[in-house]
Amino acid sequence: MVTTSQSLPDSMTLFSAFSLPLLNSREAVIILNKMTVQIELLKSISYFSGLSLAELDAIKRLIFEKTLARGEIILFEGEPAKRLYFVVSGVVKVFKTSADGKEQILYLIRPGESFNDVPVFDGGLNLASAEAMAPVVLYGLEKSDLEAILGDYPQLARNLIRVISQRVEHLVSLVEDLSFRHVTGRVAKILLEYAGDKNGQGQRLTQQEMAAMAGTAREMIGRSLKALEEEGTVRLERHRIVITDKEALGEMAGVIT
Repeated sequence: MVTTSQSLPDSMTLFSAFSLPLLNSREAVIILNKMTVQIELLKSISYFSGLSLAELDAIKRLIFEKTLARGEIILFEGEPAKRLYFVVSGVVKVFKTSADGKEQILYLIRPGESFNDVPVFDGGLNLASAEAMAPVVLYGLEKSDLEAILGDYPQLARNLIRVISQRVEHLVSLVEDLSFRHVTGRVAKILLEYAGDKNGQGQRLTQQEMAAMAGTAREMIGRSLKALEEEGTVRLERHRIVITDKEALGEMAGVIT
């Protein structure tokens, strides 16, 4: 039986060599300064991989920049899909909300990654909402501009196919986890995926956010973390989780470490 007598901090940032920290709810909201679209940043984005400097320079003229504070909503589910976004810095969560207010996080979008791809190409409505989990800098492309450059740059179209394929693979994995994997296994997988380095440079997540990723209640996250600690795979500290046995945690998560 898992003991829950020791209270856990509500937010832990995932960082590592395996350690994971949690979020300070009083963390100041920071608005990042405006900066111009940079070629080097474009090259780090999967969509623009393999494009020449001349091609990137032409595309750069169509891209706009947007900055947001933590907690700001970028997209609302059900609204017309007008823009494709790329994360330059920070982290964005893409999520769906049920009629009774329950949240399921589909992805955490990190620098170099995109979101809102499918509805933009489909011409429909936003399939999910998106929110900044930290101060965020985004690059964006209007739907009409994106359609135009896809015809001009075949490499961009090939990159698009690869990105969408990876998105489908992620969703298949998510369905598998929610359908067949025990909550503790799902939590183990989250810890491995979002653990940072020895200096603590990992993703900050609250227990509620971890619950929304794992498709469970917040209380189950606390119990699962205690169970993992009793198994000797993690150590719970005040503001972080330290992964002490990565191989064993990987076995619980069903992944190769």
